Amino acid sequence: MQAEIHPEYTAIAVNCSCGNKFTTRSTLAKDFHVDVCSECHPFYTGKQKMVDTGGRIDRFTKRFGSRIAKK
Repeated sequence: MQAEIHPEYTAIAVNCSCGNKFTTRSTLAKDFHVDVCSECHPFYTGKQKMVDTGGRIDRFTKRFGSRIAKK
């Protein structure tokens, strides 16, 4: 690698809106704030809900259900 062309890679603190704090490394070189982290994101906490808006799944199975069942 060439010398003196790469940015400084330093440890920074990340603060989440839920209060979680952790450290990581970045070329940003300053602490920053995030809205969602792995401690409060619904996918990781198991609180994620699958919502069938407007009966999309029912309409799909009505239109293509017989074709899928045959395979």
